[in-house]
Amino acid sequence: MTYEINQVLPRSFGRLKNRESNTPSFASHVRGVLASLLPRYGLLIAFLVLWQVSSTRGWVNPAVFPPLNVILSALWTNLANGALLDDIAISLQRAGIAFAFAVVIGIPLGLFMGQFRTVEQALDPILQLFRQTSALALYPVFILLLGLGETSKIFVIFWATLFPVLLATIGGVKEVDKKLIEMARTYGAGPLTVFRRVILPASVPAIFVGLRLSATTALLLLIAAEMIGANKGIGFQVMNAQYNFQIPLMFAAILLLAFLGLAANALLVLLQRRLCRWSQPSA
Repeated sequence: MTYEINQVLPRSFGRLKNRESNTPSFASHVRGVLASLLPRYGLLIAFLVLWQVSSTRGWVNPAVFPPLNVILSALWTNLANGALLDDIAISLQRAGIAFAFAVVIGIPLGLFMGQFRTVEQALDPILQLFRQTSALALYPVFILLLGLGETSKIFVIFWATLFPVLLATIGGVKEVDKKLIEMARTYGAGPLTVFRRVILPASVPAIFVGLRLSATTALLLLIAAEMIGANKGIGFQVMNAQYNFQIPLMFAAILLLAFLGLAANALLVLLQRRLCRWSQPSA
């Protein structure tokens, strides 16, 4: 009997000790997660909480600023019944086509202009003139030339998204270390090899900066393009909900656009990390 007690007691105390040792580790893990999240998202969380509380308590007019739960409910309802799905598809199609054309034209042209100073000096004044001209100011011109159809909407988005990609690519090529190019030429590398092995890889991080700016610009111009002469799209839903005083639906469409922008930016950041692992800071 004494032998059995001597065998059982150490096991019981050992289990209790393990539980006590696991509890602080879990609490410290939670504290670590909060410590990493609060500096980054604390202000955003406080803003959302203030919005919800101020709207439900009547500090602001809930007809103008509905509570967040009402906005999320409207978003979920319109997504579940398919009312917003067609608008999302059409908006992504417009922005995607314009963004693709901007990438196909902007990156090769930027790589070419960045390597040849004479070409850049010849084209830079007219590019700066076009860049400083607002795409929204030119939208009536595009409508006169291309009509109120899809072409004018895609073209105005393309016009606004082209310049961030183009200028970022030119800047990335010009910032390549000249010593690396000279070293490659010293070892017998030809112009094509220098471009493929030195210039292009070194320019990729700057190109991705331009791509992220262009993706954001595409969504911003998408709203303006869909507010004029459109009967489908998220921008149209924002205006239509405002005209019909469906304020929760209006905020739901705006929130949906924010989610799409965050998703596009996260996708580009993930792609950049995969393609530019050599440029990431070591942990």
